[in-house]
Amino acid sequence: MDITPLVPHLAPLLHSLYQSTPDYFQLLGSRIPNLSEVQADVNTAFADPRRHMELLHDEHGQLVGSLDYKMGYPQAGDVTINLLLIRQDRQNQHLGREAVQQLEARLPPGTRRVLASVLGDNPRGARFWERLGYTFELDARPSMVWYAKRLGMPLALPPQLGNIATD
Repeated sequence: MDITPLVPHLAPLLHSLYQSTPDYFQLLGSRIPNLSEVQADVNTAFADPRRHMELLHDEHGQLVGSLDYKMGYPQAGDVTINLLLIRQDRQNQHLGREAVQQLEARLPPGTRRVLASVLGDNPRGARFWERLGYTFELDARPSMVWYAKRLGMPLALPPQLGNIATD
C-alpha cells in the first residue's frame, strides 16, 4: 500500500472517496460532505502540525482509502486515529488492517498508545479494531466508543522473578 500525505490541493480526491462510501455516512446518519466542506477540513488539518491526513493507494495506484490521525493527542505519547475509511467496493480485502499496521510500524519512539474511535452503532467497526489487538477503552455513546492499543509496554515479571535482585 502506498501512502500519500493529503495536502489541500488533493481534497477533491478525498471527496471522491467519501462519495464512494455512502454506507459509512448512512451509518452515521449524516450526508456525504460536499467538496467545500472537505476542503475546509483538509485546510484545518493541514494547519495543525500534529494532525495527519493520508490517502491510501493500492499497488496499481488506485485510491482505496484514507487515514486521518493526530499525534500527541489526547496526551503526549498517544496517537488518535480519527478516521480510517476504505472505499466501499474495496472493503474486506485487508486494506484497513494493512493501513493500521503500516501506521503502527512508523510511529515515533515513545508512542505508548493508539486510540481509535468507532462512530455510531457500528459492531463491525468494533470487531475490526478488536481483531487488530485494540481493546475497549471508553464508552462515549451515543456518538462513539473508543478502543486503545498499548505499545511498547514492558512485560510485568512474575512475582517470584521480580525480587531476584533482592534475594
